[in-house]
Amino acid sequence: MRLQETELRFFYLAIDLIILNFTIGIMYFTSPVLSQLDSHELSLYFLLFSLSEFIAYSLLSRRNLYLHDSFTNRVKRISSRVLIFGITAFILFNLFIESNLSLRFLVECITLLYVTKVIFYFFLYTYLKIRRRNGLYVHKALIIGYNEMGFLLRDLLENNPMLGYDFVGFVADVSEEDKDHIGHINELKQLVADNEIDFIFVTLSAYNDLKKSKELLAICNKIGVRLRFVPENQYWLRSSKNLESVGSLVVFNPQEIPLDGLKSRFMKRVFDIVFSSFVIVFVISWLFPILFVLIKLTSKGPVFFLQKRTGINNRTFKCLKFRSMTVSKDADEKQATKGDVRITSIGGFLRKSNLDEFPQFFNVFLGQMSIVGPRPHMLKHTDQYSELIDYYKVRHYIKPGITGWAQVNGYRGETDELWKMEKRVEYDMYYLENWNFFWDLRIIMDTVVSKKAHKNAY
Repeated sequence: MRLQETELRFFYLAIDLIILNFTIGIMYFTSPVLSQLDSHELSLYFLLFSLSEFIAYSLLSRRNLYLHDSFTNRVKRISSRVLIFGITAFILFNLFIESNLSLRFLVECITLLYVTKVIFYFFLYTYLKIRRRNGLYVHKALIIGYNEMGFLLRDLLENNPMLGYDFVGFVADVSEEDKDHIGHINELKQLVADNEIDFIFVTLSAYNDLKKSKELLAICNKIGVRLRFVPENQYWLRSSKNLESVGSLVVFNPQEIPLDGLKSRFMKRVFDIVFSSFVIVFVISWLFPILFVLIKLTSKGPVFFLQKRTGINNRTFKCLKFRSMTVSKDADEKQATKGDVRITSIGGFLRKSNLDEFPQFFNVFLGQMSIVGPRPHMLKHTDQYSELIDYYKVRHYIKPGITGWAQVNGYRGETDELWKMEKRVEYDMYYLENWNFFWDLRIIMDTVVSKKAHKNAY
């Protein structure tokens, strides 16, 4: 069971330890107590202060992790934790430091720590709320269920911007006039489309019925939305492997995939940043001037080709490529075909060698794509094939890639027959359901050396 609560607890602890050591650093330059210590004594002070912070955090971590009201609640919780920190530090220093510790020094340190924490979290929460208000890097969420559990979940989502959700409203067949009630269950598909919803949380006990749950799951997979069930009894499913958490609430994930885990996403993102940075610095830096000249000499138009494509959570982004075709009005609707007259003389080489895709390493670096994942499709294809292929949009549960499992198995190029796109989706689905880091490395290697990977490259 992967609990976001555990992940955030370590994250908050890391922040608090950084703030503490920053505070001690300031005290070192302003307080005669620390400035007169030798390196051994100074290290002991750092150790005892850090241990005091760890003990205070451990005693109050669960209570202090999530807010159910305003930021003033966070200030109260910071106050209680700093108080425990001060008492613990006083005890530890009297036990392990031979000379008497100046009470004034300890009070100054605790006061500075308290003020620094309040200021830091104030700016952090303000930044996250602004980012959420502007729709940046947040998941827009609906809650099915107008009940006490739904209200509790709403409070968690709205008061904890660190969770990364933007609560849009309730969907339920109720008659109450509430600004947060935005529609009825039979309007779900339209509400999702109109509000660009990424997540649906279900708090209604009616969905304990297996048939209703499967029907809702099928709808969500069809429209490409993540689904989570929030049980009223928070303890009855704790042994299930498909459990996650949203704030302090345990939720059931019926669509579990490996990249739902924070550790897996972190590992993949770090690799993407390192790999894309290496390519940008050591390859594109010298390749770009050469291709710039060749593209300009062989055809009129810009060096780069920008096209809107569908990314993670059905969000549109601008995919970057070296231009390999003549400029045309139908570029966003018509695929390249074998012998396509639009392909320029240098464009044929760029496409067969995959060099036209290299600018997408910038998309990877910016977080819009991954090195490995389902290939991003034109918006027209997303609209077209989501109607023809069941669960086509499930492939958007993860970031699109420069290369992918379907591509290294030869399923690339023109999709003039439906079965070709169906095979792509089949391989993409298999990838996202069975992802592991070493498989990504294998796909990258196959992209370079496998003959299948270059099949249908035109």
